[in-house]
Amino acid sequence: MANAKQFGILKRGVPTWNKWREQNREAPPSIWKPDFCGMDRVAVNLAEANLINVNLRGSDLSGANLRRANLKGADLTDADLSGANLTRADLTGADLSGAILMEADLSRGKLGGANLRRTDFHYAHLPVADLSRTDLSVAVLLSADLSGANLRNSDLTKACLGSTVFGGNDLSTVKGLETVQHYGPSTIGIDTIYESKGNIPEVFLRGAGVPEDFIVYMRSLVGKAIDFYSCFISYSSKDNDFAQRLYADLQAKNVRCWKFDENAKWGEPVWGEIDTAIRHYDKLVVICSENSLQSVPVIREIERALQKEDREHKNVLFPISIDDYLLKEWDHPRKADVVSKVIGEFRGWDNPATYRKAFPRFLDALNRPQQAS
Repeated sequence: MANAKQFGILKRGVPTWNKWREQNREAPPSIWKPDFCGMDRVAVNLAEANLINVNLRGSDLSGANLRRANLKGADLTDADLSGANLTRADLTGADLSGAILMEADLSRGKLGGANLRRTDFHYAHLPVADLSRTDLSVAVLLSADLSGANLRNSDLTKACLGSTVFGGNDLSTVKGLETVQHYGPSTIGIDTIYESKGNIPEVFLRGAGVPEDFIVYMRSLVGKAIDFYSCFISYSSKDNDFAQRLYADLQAKNVRCWKFDENAKWGEPVWGEIDTAIRHYDKLVVICSENSLQSVPVIREIERALQKEDREHKNVLFPISIDDYLLKEWDHPRKADVVSKVIGEFRGWDNPATYRKAFPRFLDALNRPQQAS
């Protein structure tokens, strides 16, 4: 039952309440389950208070002292907790959707299973906080410090990041990272890469400003071999629109890829780069259009890929058809080897329905482990 005397003191106003707290430090308040909905309690001292299931919806608690407060299951929807001290507070299962926690200190706070959808964490301190199983979708985490926070099985779908600090976090089970909105680079600590065993969507890392070279080698650095479903796209510059769309969609599906058009500066230094790329991007996608198949550099890459298949007995070449030239008109000694492949059928790709149908099939073929015949 709520402590009626304490609740009555609190209703007299914050100065009266805070004075009473100073005089009664040995007795943590127990104000269980009253309705504070919409009340103004700016800078109120509720440290160590028992506030289980309390209704604080829409309340102004900016600057409040809620250190070690028990707020399990509390309704803090749309509440203003900016600048509040919530260190070691227990907010397990609480509803903070739409709440404002700008510059709030939630260090070592317990927020497991809390609803944090649309919550504003601008400049908030969350080191070593338990954020497991929380809904952080559409939350604002700009300049927030998440060092050491437990984010396992949390949901960051369409959350807003920028100057956000990740350190020592396991992001491998976080949902929605590929949809995060980046408003600037963030800090992704090396310890986060290791804690996550490299299982972080690359589109998230790029958005956070992680250098491409590091992304390329990241998985091997944490003990996981570089994936063989990454690829190198060869094409004619005349087919750039299709190549750019394919490249973007593969990246969105976390397939590491490079693209190189025929008009690049083909010299020995570039061939050295291509050799490196084919070692680490072990599948070569060739857009086999009329434009590409009349290009000497593209034909040379097809030859090199087929030679690698002969040596290593695994699939390297993945042709894509966007017109009829490969099957009907191309005349080349290696044609039989190329057309024997599982060809990505993208003819008519400028029709959105055709492309949407073709892309998943090609992605499946690219990801499927196969041995070359």
